[in-house]
Amino acid sequence: MRLPEEDRNLSPHTGFTRAHWVAAADGLLSAAWRWASPRGARLDLPGRPAHSGVRSDGLEGYARTFLAAAFRVAGEQGADPHGWLGRYAEGLAAGTATPGRDDHESWPLIRDHHIHGQPMVESASVALGLRLTREWLWDNLDPATQDRVAAWLHDALTHVPAPNNWYLFPYTVAGFLESVGRASTHTARARTRALELLETWYRGQGWYADGDGRAFDHYNGWALHLYPVLDQHLAGERDTVHQARLREHLDSFSLLFGGDGAPIHFGRSLTYRFAATAAIGLGALTGDTPLTPGASRRVLSGALRYFLDRGSVTDGLLSLGWHGPHEPTLQHYSGPGSPYWASKAFLCLLAAPDHPLWTEVEQPAPVEGPDRVLALPGPGLLVQTTRADGIVRLHNHGSDHVRPHEPESAAQDDPHYGRLVYSTHTGPTAKTNPADNHFSVLVEGIRSVRRRIRPLGAGTGDGWGWAASWHRPVFPSGPPMVPGLRVESLTVAKGAVELRVHRVVGAPQGAAVELTGWATGPDSLVRSGLAGLHGWTEQDEVRAPQGTAYTPFATLPRLCGTAGGTTLHLAVATLSGAPKAKALNEITVGADWIELVWAGDGARLRIDLGAPVLSGEPALPVLR
Repeated sequence: MRLPEEDRNLSPHTGFTRAHWVAAADGLLSAAWRWASPRGARLDLPGRPAHSGVRSDGLEGYARTFLAAAFRVAGEQGADPHGWLGRYAEGLAAGTATPGRDDHESWPLIRDHHIHGQPMVESASVALGLRLTREWLWDNLDPATQDRVAAWLHDALTHVPAPNNWYLFPYTVAGFLESVGRASTHTARARTRALELLETWYRGQGWYADGDGRAFDHYNGWALHLYPVLDQHLAGERDTVHQARLREHLDSFSLLFGGDGAPIHFGRSLTYRFAATAAIGLGALTGDTPLTPGASRRVLSGALRYFLDRGSVTDGLLSLGWHGPHEPTLQHYSGPGSPYWASKAFLCLLAAPDHPLWTEVEQPAPVEGPDRVLALPGPGLLVQTTRADGIVRLHNHGSDHVRPHEPESAAQDDPHYGRLVYSTHTGPTAKTNPADNHFSVLVEGIRSVRRRIRPLGAGTGDGWGWAASWHRPVFPSGPPMVPGLRVESLTVAKGAVELRVHRVVGAPQGAAVELTGWATGPDSLVRSGLAGLHGWTEQDEVRAPQGTAYTPFATLPRLCGTAGGTTLHLAVATLSGAPKAKALNEITVGADWIELVWAGDGARLRIDLGAPVLSGEPALPVLR
């Protein structure tokens, strides 16, 4: 990948301009096409196959790279110096000639999500790419090929998506089919159903749950906001509801990029990497953003450069991982073509070269402004940023990725959702290693995990914020739950300080508790701190030999204590690239209240936890 010279006058923070984005798209496409089938219907990229099989993986490589090509060509009003669209047109004809046949070119059929359903995901990328490039690709296909492509896509409208953002895939297919005069009752039904479900998943402050449960992650930006808002934009219409929600989402989501450009390392499908910027680019394109064009480009180019500079591309290909290859970052559906959902970031190229996104001077990213603590009660999240080191921390008191009908099985423990907090500078430890940022109850030596998270609220004060939740500890062996046992958790954040409060209710005699801090490596630029304030008897450090996505080997601080009946446990945690500073001047602990004095400004905070109740949901904490 050959990038232009940096332009530090126009882009003083990253050096990247629109020309860098175009060059990055061309470089990724050139490398990926080395692995094309003879007629280009499949890009069979090297690497471990996904659970859906290599034929589906080949379609995935085609469809996701097609998005990058479509954004790149459409943004240049059809200029296609590398002839990308000709290649994709031939692949389209070959892949749909005999769909379902087991040969080098034929695409797999689209079926229900639980029956080799991955092609439904890719149908949306194919449809969106065709819609973006209609006058240069679709309109030049012969009628027979158009009919075959439409027939293949149509199966996405008549089969069952997964119960989450997947409903926006047939929605997107329907939008394309309607745009080329192929509207039907099936297209109308697919679009109506998706928007109906999207409405039920909305939780406020611009955040959607990814389905009927409580999964809040990057799918908000690269799917749940992207498809409906871009659909309206391409149709030349304005949908004030979804556009207003995008603007509100970006007010908080734009904080989730570190000073080094990294997106928050949280949730699934993180191997899509800079796709996390898709909503930032969309907001800049449509005007539905609280960010200035210069700040939008700072976030966009910061994320792209972050990954290009840290080894995400090997031999021209995006690897399965984060910086470089990293197995614990992946899901069972991750295959060699999966990382190319990163193509969604190139949506920003739909902004023409003379758009303010590209012509205004780069401005600081939100994290480079004053320190901020932002509460998001709907999803149960608390954002904490510090300008001095550019670190963003996301405290999780509401996102668990457990569907309503699913049991709370410890076997399904997910490090990318179950931890207390995540950051832009660290990753969670692997499932088989000691868990970072985790509060566990030990019964007969067996450590619990946190699965279903029940939010208790979130709010902000003067320069500080809080979020609280409770959960029932789940155990991987022996009885899955202990009757009456629950853990109530509260985080109070200010500056770089995290006050972690945990109350254990209903613990059997002889139980123990543990709390771990941030996982960092010997060469990490950030330091992890954890200090017990109340309810802890020992402190040590544990090792995670599998490391994280940021370091091949990690250590994490740990506090240990005893439990039985109702016990209260307080600690201060820090993750910082700045010199260590005193967190608290004073702390007093009562039976069900805490009073503290912050170091620095001397502000006093009282936390009323409410009396513990052995049955029913715990009371909402009161902070003042």
